[in-house]
Amino acid sequence: MNEDTAWLRRIVHWVVDLVVAVALAWFLVYGFCGQVRISGNSMQPLLDAEDVVLINRLAYDLGKPQRFDVVVFEREDQQKNVKRVIGLPGETVQIKGGMVFIDGELLPAEDGLEQVSLAGMADTPIRLGEDEYFLLGDNRDSSEDSRFANIGNVKRGQIQGKVWFRILPLLKLDLIHS
Repeated sequence: MNEDTAWLRRIVHWVVDLVVAVALAWFLVYGFCGQVRISGNSMQPLLDAEDVVLINRLAYDLGKPQRFDVVVFEREDQQKNVKRVIGLPGETVQIKGGMVFIDGELLPAEDGLEQVSLAGMADTPIRLGEDEYFLLGDNRDSSEDSRFANIGNVKRGQIQGKVWFRILPLLKLDLIHS
């Protein structure tokens, strides 16, 4: 085999490898993931308005949302929102004195998250159904979430996936830890 043929083979192998890698990446991102643009400031300081995040759809095909997961759900008006899971199916959630209680026990404070100044519907105990979740935004004073009637308890079928990676802005490219 002459040297020209060897170089041509290497180039062809390199191009094929690159095409396979790009196709696999595309399949993974668009087959199992989705992207959502954050609207509003309800998830600050974790996520800002106009950030773009990837969601893992497969995470909840194989498992269930866990407490403190950051999830994307679809509202009844077809808008997509990002919030944090606080209450799980079958639990009772109440907000009193600015603190969240699950089944009468104080929910441990999450790092850097504010107290809840407005309890909304959760000023009285809210019992979650077997497929319902109670979601709150991290920026408690600027969040439209499960405390309010237009959102309420979120059914499992409304939850589209777990937020796992911020892709925009590029300067804030980061894994999202729940």
